[in-house]
Amino acid sequence: MSQPESTSPATSGSATPAPSFLRRLWKELLEPIVFAVVITQFLGTVVGVDGVSMMPNLRHHERVFVPKYETWLHKAGIGDFHRGDILIFRPPAGAVELRSFLNLGIAKYRPFLIKRLIGLPGDKIRISQGVTYVNGKALDAGFTTDYWKTQGCWDTSSEQANNAAVMGATVPTTQQEITVPEGQYFVQGDNRTEQGSEDSRLFGTIPRRDVAGRATAVIWPIMRQETAKYDCNWRGGDPAAAVTFSGKSTLNWRGLGRPAAFDNVPNP
Repeated sequence: MSQPESTSPATSGSATPAPSFLRRLWKELLEPIVFAVVITQFLGTVVGVDGVSMMPNLRHHERVFVPKYETWLHKAGIGDFHRGDILIFRPPAGAVELRSFLNLGIAKYRPFLIKRLIGLPGDKIRISQGVTYVNGKALDAGFTTDYWKTQGCWDTSSEQANNAAVMGATVPTTQQEITVPEGQYFVQGDNRTEQGSEDSRLFGTIPRRDVAGRATAVIWPIMRQETAKYDCNWRGGDPAAAVTFSGKSTLNWRGLGRPAAFDNVPNP
């Protein structure tokens, strides 16, 4: 009498072992994080504009693209930033009020600022009646002052509008002219109203090592209203209250090149 056949299921080939816990942890959690860090730290990242110190060229809550590879090349001695670039940087300690993570009162940090690069190492910066002079030549700032003139609040009389450094900065006294130290930059906001921007006139020049990158393009929001009316009496608080928008919506995607006026600035 023959024996009954086995009822065990047939298999083709060997079974694949289940991935280990560490392998699953890497693939499902750590690998995406590492990939994201590499992208944002070495290739490019997106930075949000917080405030109106770069009005009219950058608006509150717009987002700009920053190519990080460019910054690393500069730190390695390949190339440098240029006058007219819009820089994202960490300000000197004590220059701005510390913020806390998610407003929880913990893990306080210095927020990054966004300003325009005006002076390179060795440049002589003088400011008088709202006009910035670089190495003895008046900078044609029509790319921003034309707007402030139409708004009726171009600042020509305040202490900031008449000095390259003012009381309370890293220098001991008010100075109408300064020379940018080696390895440093002089930066200004495009907002030329009184107290419209906290920049190198208040906290001094910034070290090259503290620059996180250069803003090259606006990528968000996709559309924006054409007309922006600025409240000349605004003195802080919610930045959204400083500007009223109107007019038709236009495509907001645009490059952030250097204004042509900076091509005519002489070297020291």
